[in-house]
Amino acid sequence: MHVSGSTVLITGATGGLGRTLARAFASRGADLLLTGRRAEPLRKLADSVGGRAIVADLNDREDLARLAEEAAGVDILIANAAQSSSGPVLESPLADIDRSLEVNLRAPIALARMLGPGMVEARRGHIVLVGSLSGRTASPGAALYNATKFGLRGFAHALRQELHGSGVGVSIVQPGFVRDVGMFADSGATLPPGVRTVSPGQVAAATIRAVERDRGEVTIAPLELRLSGVIGGLFPGVAGAVQRRVGARTMREMAEARRSGDGDGSTAD
Repeated sequence: MHVSGSTVLITGATGGLGRTLARAFASRGADLLLTGRRAEPLRKLADSVGGRAIVADLNDREDLARLAEEAAGVDILIANAAQSSSGPVLESPLADIDRSLEVNLRAPIALARMLGPGMVEARRGHIVLVGSLSGRTASPGAALYNATKFGLRGFAHALRQELHGSGVGVSIVQPGFVRDVGMFADSGATLPPGVRTVSPGQVAAATIRAVERDRGEVTIAPLELRLSGVIGGLFPGVAGAVQRRVGARTMREMAEARRSGDGDGSTAD
């Protein structure tokens, strides 16, 4: 479907990739509904792209229902918001676990459920779920984040099958490590030698392509990370051994930054 002239809801609009996604969709002629928790930066962003701001906390189920009501009739959903979940599960407060599951997994599913019927009735629409390579390969110190992103990927593929022939597409967009914005960039963590990053603009461009070309799964990452994702799916034991040797430091640094407040790692803003 064409982005131009479509009404697009973007969650997590003022954090992480959200601002880049908003500007990219606006540049293609989309009418934007932008949502996030922080009213002032959200409204400034909405004004800058000619969109409408809807302040909502995806961890609050009443807020989520209100958001769906106010966004009824959208053509495209970009479920971008996510909550950082770095750190050992056995040291994680239950409240943090609940919030990660609510924001990263339940909220995108619920929005698809509440907004999808209108798209099906119109026989036109697209649902984009922004996942991660963490939905393909597990890492020590990222078990909870892995759980939500693995779940989101499975949901995306199953929903795409359910909606086949309805005129509504479903895509899972999976970035690798993104520089400049988002959880990894905010943490200041270092990558293992030879592992490269992608830009926010690359992710936004790939998201638009996923919509316009109805791609089921799009991975935005350098070759070495694409290969690790394939190995992680086919040979999880081998991938786990590699992650313990070369990836543990990065996840540990992200967890430490989250605990210290140097980078909140949240794109749910």
